[in-house]
Amino acid sequence: MVPRVTTQPPFTELDLNAITERRWVDRGDFTDAEFDRARAFYEEMRVHDDRLERVRADAAALISEWTGHKPRDVGSFGTRLNLESSDLDLGIGYPVEDRDRLREVLAPHTTFLGERKTRFSTSRLVFSFTLESVEIDLSALTVEDYAVACRMLDQIDTTMTLDERIAHTWVKHLLRSSDRTDEYAAWKLTTYARFCPEFNWVPIPEKTGA
Repeated sequence: MVPRVTTQPPFTELDLNAITERRWVDRGDFTDAEFDRARAFYEEMRVHDDRLERVRADAAALISEWTGHKPRDVGSFGTRLNLESSDLDLGIGYPVEDRDRLREVLAPHTTFLGERKTRFSTSRLVFSFTLESVEIDLSALTVEDYAVACRMLDQIDTTMTLDERIAHTWVKHLLRSSDRTDEYAAWKLTTYARFCPEFNWVPIPEKTGA
C-alpha cells in the first residue's frame, strides 16, 4: 500500500482570527522568528517574477491588439502580493455603450466570465484566456472606475512597505494552506479595500488560487 502523504499547514504564532477580523496585518504582529520565515517565503515567491512579467507583457500586447486599449495589471502580481499559483489580472477602461462590441471582439479569443459589480452603480465585464499555462483574467471597467483603480494601484505602489507586503503575503499563504477558503478569498481583497473603499470588494469563491 502506498502511504498517504499529507501536508501540514505551516506553523504560526499569529492570531489569524484576530487578523482576518481586523483585515490588516503589521510587522508588530510577528515574532522575529516568524517574520524571518515570512520573508524567506516572500523571496521564494519572487523567483517567479521574470516569467510572469514576460507572460504579462505578451498578454498585454494581445489585449491591446484585440481591444485597442493598453491594459494595466490590477491583480496581486502587480502589487507583489501573489503566491506561486498566481494567475494574472489585467484591466482596461472601456466605454459602457460599446460593451456589446467588446464582447464580439473578444469572443474568438477569450471566455466571458460574466458581469460583476464594481460599485453600487457600476459594473465590469470579466473575460479569461490562457497563455503559456497562465490564466489571464481581463476586466473591462468603466472609464471612470479604471481611473480610480489606477490611482489606487499607484498609491499602493508608493505607500505599501516591503514589510507590509511580506506580512500580507504570509497571512495569505497561511489561510490558503489551512483550507480557510472563505477567509482566504476575503483576505486577497483587504489591500484593495484599504486603499479604495469606494469600490464594492466582494470575494469570488471560484477565484481563490492567486
